[in-house]
Amino acid sequence: MRYISTRGQCDSVSFSQAVATGLAPDGGLFLPESLPDISRYLTEWEPLSYKELTLAFFRLFATDIEEETLRSIVFNSYGKFENEKVAPLIRLEENLHVLELFHGPTLAFKDFALQLLGNLYEEQIRLSGKSLNVLGATSGDTGAAAIHGLLGKEGVNIFILYPDGRISALQERQMTCTGADNVFPLAIEGSFDDAQKVLKEVFENESFKQKFGLSAVNSINLARIIAQCVYYIYAWFQLPLEQRGNVEFVVPTGNFGNVLAGWLAQKMGLPVSGFKIATNQNDILHRLFQSGYYEMGELQPSCAPSMDIQVASNFERFIYYAENEDAGRVRRIMEEFKTTGSYEFKNFNNQNFSSSTASDADIEAIIGRVYHKYGYLVDPHTACAFQKIDPGKTSVLLATAHPAKFPETIQRATGITPHAESLENLKKRKIVKYSVLPDKESIENFIRGRAFANLDTPA
Repeated sequence: MRYISTRGQCDSVSFSQAVATGLAPDGGLFLPESLPDISRYLTEWEPLSYKELTLAFFRLFATDIEEETLRSIVFNSYGKFENEKVAPLIRLEENLHVLELFHGPTLAFKDFALQLLGNLYEEQIRLSGKSLNVLGATSGDTGAAAIHGLLGKEGVNIFILYPDGRISALQERQMTCTGADNVFPLAIEGSFDDAQKVLKEVFENESFKQKFGLSAVNSINLARIIAQCVYYIYAWFQLPLEQRGNVEFVVPTGNFGNVLAGWLAQKMGLPVSGFKIATNQNDILHRLFQSGYYEMGELQPSCAPSMDIQVASNFERFIYYAENEDAGRVRRIMEEFKTTGSYEFKNFNNQNFSSSTASDADIEAIIGRVYHKYGYLVDPHTACAFQKIDPGKTSVLLATAHPAKFPETIQRATGITPHAESLENLKKRKIVKYSVLPDKESIENFIRGRAFANLDTPA
């Protein structure tokens, strides 16, 4: 299996090369040259455990990694999840289910991909003998999951940009209270979009990227998307047979990566009816799928901060397929959006997507309503998925984070303060973070001063 850029201006690469590179050299995002047909494997995959299913799925993509090595990477990645099913499906009503994705070490769905990505990086360091400097940007959960996927691994530093004061206090503590010498949480003024923008600018500096062995943990890294495809397949297997053909996955999303993974699984042959994008008040994706008009708005800080995003980086992968895999069209669309902040898709085909949006007031009301009706607590992001559920379909709502990560909002909505032992322990630890200006030069200088430089690579 080879991997190509959405912008079509660089050579194809292997799976391991795509993982190590993150962002393609032409500024695009990697995708498989062709998507495999998984429909023929579904019967044999159904009895598998989550670990076994992930291994079977990754065999189709990581064709340059030896079988036993891949098995070790996959099985180690899900060894720290507290629920034996890893991603259990919880039934609230006959046609309403919640897929719990918060049983990993940082209590968020990002653990599914980033535990695995950390182990892939460790294997690359072992094979190459070269250190890595991992750079990411986060709106809340990605940073913590990335950091915890790389804790204790030799030969790697991790630098995470995040908007200071715009993530929850416990999300920040998960990044800044590790006590690890190779972890650098970089607090910037501005929004997640500002962090994501400067991250891409740093990755576009090819000489800097090569000199310092820079790699990406954001969902621009293809390994993250592939890893997230698995829990859609696993959830589908947990449904009663009679519900599988009419299932709609409802996905809280801001950066489009989580729902893109499900949509790709459908394109590969998972027989589901569609996907609903659930946004908070930063509703660029909702507006797009209602109107075909992709336009940045003014970012509004919310009680669901991981979705406070106006530029969905993974949307470029969707555009590639929506534009019939025409890389030239993708380049023109992305350039116009970069220049003007908007793009209108003529005769927009929403490709089996619907969408909804929820304000902060909606979110708190939904949390209270769900708790009083089902005795079930949901975090603010998951609450968005309960907005305007289609009663004519079987709905699987993705629960993206543990409610204990957002105790103030849950307390206001229900009168209950949720707890998780791992989060309580963080409150006793010292916060260590670094304030850095959100510009390319400042970020590069910070990395340069602390990185393990590959001195045998020319600057």
